[in-house]
Amino acid sequence: MSQKKATIEELIARLEEITGEMEHPDTGIDTSIKLYEEGLKIAAICRKRLQDARQKIEIINPETSSGQEPEKKEDYGLFNAP
Repeated sequence: MSQKKATIEELIARLEEITGEMEHPDTGIDTSIKLYEEGLKIAAICRKRLQDARQKIEIINPETSSGQEPEKKEDYGLFNAP
């Protein structure tokens, strides 16, 4: 699986696998270092994708970028505006 083509869920699953492998007592130091490097690369990809997703959401709904709850608007129906 190419990391750049994988879904964020697949990348997170791989990070969990890496963590498990690194925690295993039989994993050597050289293997742990390679796993750590792979994990850093995957984490960077995830971080970038999440930043991109946040920017898209802020474009779609600018109220979310203020960090405040969106203002609730009354629904007066199609023809019942005040």
